Amino acid sequence: MARCRSFVISFVLLLTSYPVLAQLTISAEIRPRAEFRYGFKTLRGEGDQPAFFIEQRTRLNANFQNENIEAYISFQDVRIWGNTDQIYKTDPSLTNLFQGWVKYNFFENWSFKLGRQTLDYDNARFLGDLSWAQQSRSHDALLFIFDNKTGSQLHVGGAYNQSVNEPTQLFGTTYIGLNNYKTMQFAWFQKKGNSGSLSLLFHNDGRQVAADTSMAYRQTYAAIGNYQVNNLSLEGEFYYQGGKNETAQNVSAFLASLTATFKTGLTPLSLGFDYVSGTSLMDSKDKSFNPLYGTNHKFYGYMDYFYVGNFHGQVAGDPSGLLDIYLKANFNLSGKSKLLAHVHQFYSGAKLYNSSVEEVSKNLGTEIDLVYTLDIASNTMLNVGYSILFANESMEVVKGRGDYKLGQYWAWVMFTYKPVIFSTKNE
Repeated sequence: MARCRSFVISFVLLLTSYPVLAQLTISAEIRPRAEFRYGFKTLRGEGDQPAFFIEQRTRLNANFQNENIEAYISFQDVRIWGNTDQIYKTDPSLTNLFQGWVKYNFFENWSFKLGRQTLDYDNARFLGDLSWAQQSRSHDALLFIFDNKTGSQLHVGGAYNQSVNEPTQLFGTTYIGLNNYKTMQFAWFQKKGNSGSLSLLFHNDGRQVAADTSMAYRQTYAAIGNYQVNNLSLEGEFYYQGGKNETAQNVSAFLASLTATFKTGLTPLSLGFDYVSGTSLMDSKDKSFNPLYGTNHKFYGYMDYFYVGNFHGQVAGDPSGLLDIYLKANFNLSGKSKLLAHVHQFYSGAKLYNSSVEEVSKNLGTEIDLVYTLDIASNTMLNVGYSILFANESMEVVKGRGDYKLGQYWAWVMFTYKPVIFSTKNE
């Protein structure tokens, strides 16, 4: 043990002595979040009792860099307070490797990144790390990167997944029963200029059809741009999806978004809309755009009624889409605190029908989100959130439960601490 301790100390001293050759940073994150849910994700009904729990994410990260290579390892534990006995031998919490990758710069402006990693692009609409969720999202992938350091980037990546442990797999490549792609390829290009940027994305998602183990491939094409002039900033997005979904049904869907942000003396004001196409009872094909691997909590209201681990629609597996018209503001209350305020007006993206197959209103309701943020100290933050949904009767149609006349509420408090435990980097 003494010899091992001596080796570790010598290794750290060696890295400290040669910071140009190697840099090592060890950091952590502790993020408990308490939530009060009474109409979160779906409508509550008479007799439903509110839910309350505390969920915590704990991470330990290590980053190593030298002239041509970088490696990153992140272990995480995600648990609900109290879901194990105080004395236990089994643990139902999620303890796993969140990230574990190596990046090698093999030529000027060119590198590859290999291993378990996050894919987070543009505004995270379609490919995002899902950081709000305590477990987040990561991919096992190979990524080639070109970056000329002057505003142009090209990323080309892919993955191939299997669900068995070697050496039990001797024949076949069946991959069913998991909500994941079997194979994936994508290319992303971005060009930045003085007044804005433009990104182009191609994504191919291959899933195995459970009925006959054939493959179904869904393609997504996207253009994302922003432009700023004086105190006005414009952001626009357009996505189109084709191919086949995981049940081998033909897909033809799209998403369009436009946001205008005005800088004022009090707060930036953002006015915009997201339109996500959906499928109605009368459609013969899948017209529901699927944001697949995006951070959906960021866009369609913080109460997560749409596209966040729950269904809304009238056709099994195919959501009815969404038209979200929103107004957003972010007030600086002091040097260390701010207040975010969002208002969303929701409409169905496809026609809705009642039990008598009569068309009903597309108006789903209005949501108000408030989030207070306080920087307590270095690497330490407190967030307090409150949301309320005023639902319309059509929300019962797309959610399939609850009473729209009742108030729907959600409140939360989150504490985040991200210390740097050790670093050889020069300040």
